[in-house]
This record gives sequence, structure tokens and C-alpha cells, in this order.
Amino acid sequence: MTGRVRVVSLVPSLTETVARTLPGALAGATDWCTHPADLDVVRIGGTKNPKTGRIVGLAPDLVLANEEENRAEDLQVLRAAGLEVLVTEVRSVPQAFTELARVLTACGAGSRPRWLDEAEEAWAALPVPEHRLRAVVPVWRRPWMVLGRDTFAGDVLARLGVDHVHAGHAERYPRVPAEELRAARPDVVVLPDEPYRFTAGDGPEAFPGLPCALVSGRHLTWYGPSLAEAPRVLGEALRAARR
Repeated sequence: MTGRVRVVSLVPSLTETVARTLPGALAGATDWCTHPADLDVVRIGGTKNPKTGRIVGLAPDLVLANEEENRAEDLQVLRAAGLEVLVTEVRSVPQAFTELARVLTACGAGSRPRWLDEAEEAWAALPVPEHRLRAVVPVWRRPWMVLGRDTFAGDVLARLGVDHVHAGHAERYPRVPAEELRAARPDVVVLPDEPYRFTAGDGPEAFPGLPCALVSGRHLTWYGPSLAEAPRVLGEALRAARR
């Protein structure tokens, strides 16, 4: 596939990636695609429940998806309708850079964007942490769910000197009761504002006596232009929680 293509994105971070690099290439995106804020495209539902008929009607050259964020059965419907679907797998920071380059090439980018170089440089320049922290990282509440094994967000934190308690769990996003999370006595509880929107009044109160870092979910879990500033943004939030 060469030249500019017509794209529908089912992944918020990939939506931002394409919009930032190839303005005008996006024909559709999910309701959860919030960046850039002025994105004006057809909305095609959620990441887990996309309106496949609407996507087919947009007649895109390429649909962007992710093996974790999107359901295989929805992608099969799109393929059966004759659409090309590119499925990414991102479970580490280096893998994110590789997949972003692959996505942009498939979307017709003629050259590598400067922001991608800046993101790689930002992560390569990270100093070796002098002290490592143990963390519990909830991603949902009612029921409580946390980061487990083999996740992109877990790798992001590890590179910032934060080892999460459930990294060796058999599941990627295990359900763990709040009392068990508290009993782990982590150095910090990392609370992102997505997928569950943890706030100062909904999250920290469940962990009395433990430092809590309210962090940007976009910088913790998105792989796209936000990667360039993620080390700084997340680092500041973690330091503030430990003061």
C-alpha cells in the first residue's frame, strides 16, 4: 500500500498518532479517541463495541486495531467485509516504537516523524534509578483490578524505577481485593485517570497511610506522541506522591 490512505482507528493512541503525523488521513475513530481535542471525524462507537456497519460504510483503506483493546470477533467482521485490518501488539516501550513505525508506514507516511525520534530519545536518556519503588497499580474499581504480567504500562513504570507488586501474576489484569492491595504495603499506589477515572476523592481514600500518585492515564498507557513527554510527566507525579 503506497501513498496516503483512508484510515479508521479503533485505538485512541493510534488515532492521535495518525492525526498528528498525517492530517486528513483519518475518516473515523472511536468515541474514546480524545486527542487531538479538535479531531473532526465520524465516530464509530467504543473500542470494545464498534459499529462495524458504520466502519464498512466509511470504506477505509485500512483499519487500525490492537490485540488487547479490540475484540477479535469485531475485527473478523471487518475482514469478512473486505477491509484490511492492521492489528498491533504493544507490551513494552521498545515494541511501541516498532509498532508505531509500522503503523505510519502502512498509513502512507513518507518519512519518520520528528515526534517519534523525540520520544525514543526521551526514553533512551533516562538515568538508571538510584532507588526503586514497589507499587500497586489499580486500573479499575468495583471490582478492583490491577496491572499484572506483561503489560505496556508495567514496562513504562519499570523504566522509571517502579516495580509493581503483581508483575508476576498469572493474569495480565487480575482482580485483587482492596484489603489484599493494602496488605502488600507498597511504597506507592499508582492511580491513573483511565480506564477508570481515579480522582483525589475516589481512590486514595481506599489506601489510608500509603502514598498515592494520581497520574495521567494517557501518559501511562498510550503509545503515541504522548510518549515524548511521558517520562517527565509521570516522573513528576511519582516524586510528588513521595514527598
